[in-house]
Amino acid sequence: MTSPTPHHPQQTPSAQQDPHTTQPADVPQQAQAPRTPEEPAPYQETRIERAIGRGFGRVTSRALAPYQTAVIRIGFSATWLLFLLREWPHRAVLYGPDSPWNLDMARRLLAGNHAFSVLPWSDSRGWFECVYLVAVVASALLMLGWRTRTMSVLFMVGVISLQNRSIFIGDGGDNVIHLMSMYLVLTRCGQVWSLDARRAKRAAAAAYASGGEGAEGVPAVSRDLPGVILWSVLGLVLAVAQLSGNYGLGWSEGGPFPHIGWSLVLWGLWLAHGLWWAVQRYAPGEPRIVLDTLAKLAHNGALLVIVIEVCLIYATAGWYKIQGSRWQDGTAVYYPMHLDYFSPWPALSELLGSNGVMVMLITYGTVIVQVAFPFTLFNRRLKNVLLVAMICEHLSIAFLLGLPFFSLAMVAADAVFLPTNFLTWLSARLSGLRERLFPRGGEARPADGTEGGEPEARTGHGGDGHTLVG
Repeated sequence: MTSPTPHHPQQTPSAQQDPHTTQPADVPQQAQAPRTPEEPAPYQETRIERAIGRGFGRVTSRALAPYQTAVIRIGFSATWLLFLLREWPHRAVLYGPDSPWNLDMARRLLAGNHAFSVLPWSDSRGWFECVYLVAVVASALLMLGWRTRTMSVLFMVGVISLQNRSIFIGDGGDNVIHLMSMYLVLTRCGQVWSLDARRAKRAAAAAYASGGEGAEGVPAVSRDLPGVILWSVLGLVLAVAQLSGNYGLGWSEGGPFPHIGWSLVLWGLWLAHGLWWAVQRYAPGEPRIVLDTLAKLAHNGALLVIVIEVCLIYATAGWYKIQGSRWQDGTAVYYPMHLDYFSPWPALSELLGSNGVMVMLITYGTVIVQVAFPFTLFNRRLKNVLLVAMICEHLSIAFLLGLPFFSLAMVAADAVFLPTNFLTWLSARLSGLRERLFPRGGEARPADGTEGGEPEARTGHGGDGHTLVG
């Protein structure tokens, strides 16, 4: 078949160089004009580079999972508070001067394992009572969300001081609280459901009503006299303890990280809190943006560590169970139900323990759920189903085996995977109930309609509304 386009006579070289000569449309660009130096083509990002850029922007633009971290804060502080209050009559026997594990034995053990505790600083009963009372108050204030940055540090010091004083007391739930108390220090766990969030909301509403916004539309930070006094008093206490040469306050040894001592950690946190307040009040521009970005990175990094920690707990528990002969033959749950120490309701334990099919289902179901859960994190629906199963499992352990604080600690750890839509729905219902019970007058709000101390709730049901922890 021949082309319908008529053949053109071959052009001479002079005609090819004439800029006014018309060229056929199908001739390549290189043939239309002589080669000239061209500008470099604009850089095109690859798919991987775009994904990395989006991920970096996501972890630096905002503190992720505000509702999940709030539930973790409330759950662990409430668990530890309830434990301390329950053991209040026995506190001196468990951690104080009347303990069979006396202070000299505790000091020798701490010198060997390099764990930190403020209780060995003094032999007096008054010092022990002061530390125990501070641990109770810090837990209550952290649960309420009052000065969460400071209370999270005091909560951590109280937890590790009491637990390291008598390490043979407690169960697996104590280990979870021990770890989570250190992770909470790095999180912004007071963004929602806290007195800090309410104070920030009121400050933003007052600034909007008076038009007193600072640079870049950010309300000016108030003087915050209670915060300054609290910061100064804690710094004075730490300085006195440091100058007294008390146990555990080293600069490069015995700390939570290699070559970083507890003195460096505590003084670093104290200075970071002061620097944060000073920048928020007196340096509204780039310094504030830089510190805010670093705080978001620390929060998101600690949140990732919490997620990995919970996955490791369930994965190791499940795989170790698989290796046990009693778990393999489906009878492992039978034995603790027939121990008097783990039978707060003997009749109920006997009823369940006498049913062989029920015992087998609970035994195998526990192993399957624990082993499978880490592999379901990227399937939202399946993850939520197993999450409900694990929460029910821990509640049954609290009720049947008499281990309430272990179960509460594990449920609080599981909260990092709760769906965001469920938590925002729950927040709206609780807010509505509070308004019906305690009606208040209207408050001035910022122009964008969002609440000052609380992130905007993501209630959409699209794919972008669900994350690994939601």
